[in-house]
Amino acid sequence: MPELPEVESVRAGLARHLIGRTVSAVEVLDARSLRRQAGGPEAFASLLTGRTVTAAVRRGKFLWLPLDDGRALSAHLGMSGQVLVRGTAAGRPPGAGTTRLPGAADTRGGRRADLTALRAPSLVRELSTRPRHLRVRLHLAPADGDAPGGAAVDLVDQRMFGGLHVTDLVPTPDGAPGGAGSPDALLPVDAAHIARDLLDPALDRRGVVARVRSSGRAVKTILLDQRVVSGIGNIYADEGLWAARLHGLRPGSRLGPRVAARLLEQTAAVMERALAAGGTSFDALYVDADGDAGFFARELAAYGRAGLPCRRCGAPMRVETIGGRSHTSCPRCQTRPRRRCR
Repeated sequence: MPELPEVESVRAGLARHLIGRTVSAVEVLDARSLRRQAGGPEAFASLLTGRTVTAAVRRGKFLWLPLDDGRALSAHLGMSGQVLVRGTAAGRPPGAGTTRLPGAADTRGGRRADLTALRAPSLVRELSTRPRHLRVRLHLAPADGDAPGGAAVDLVDQRMFGGLHVTDLVPTPDGAPGGAGSPDALLPVDAAHIARDLLDPALDRRGVVARVRSSGRAVKTILLDQRVVSGIGNIYADEGLWAARLHGLRPGSRLGPRVAARLLEQTAAVMERALAAGGTSFDALYVDADGDAGFFARELAAYGRAGLPCRRCGAPMRVETIGGRSHTSCPRCQTRPRRRCR
């Protein structure tokens, strides 16, 4: 499932291509992708047609496009969802990265980051392309520089766990911006329960440390809980734990405040480095709005490296299951707790 760096890469592309663009027509090829929409496909098309996108916003792994009528188009990528923009000429600005938040690093481990995914396309794929697993297509009103066949936004979803729906926006409880990409203190109704993420300037880090330390659950399980801190999935939980030299089975209640804070800092640093490389792409399912893959997979230190030597000490990495999720760790660098927590 795409995690914060991958969703942020998508968000940045959508912002570049779609802010100020108006939806002129809606094609629904598979109504299952609109299962969260009250009123079904007819209501979805009615609510979107003629509406203009005003921003592209993300909190954790949750993505939405505010509209000029005060609502928002909410996009759930699920396991394999892609939101692809076609037919526009809004290429990446010269010298800009796929996605770069303040503080994102240009180098990793003394080597320059591989930013080959940051090439600037002159024109996104033409609209005549109808990819396999296309579920919904939003046609855009004509604009200068569009391809002759027009421009559109496609939801492509192989496994059908993702979807789109138009929803209301509500004020954030703390009065801070809802997420990356907009200063407005608003977020979708169905995202109100989602905590802020580690790259959100409005995150109360001390509060997160306190919540981690108040739980007797395995620390990896806590990291995956989107109500504690959002945006972290299996990949970056393993990477953050490896960087902090912690085993995922350590109970949160057995972490000192400095150790818990270091874990959050290390996990945030890993995600910033992943952003600089466009995220982690293992196959063609994980791409940004331009259809380009990220290259952080080659930098992973833990996730997916079972049996390979630890990049820090050389011991063979091992994999086990925590709360139904795989956990890859180093038996030497990440000492396993003696007692298994709940």
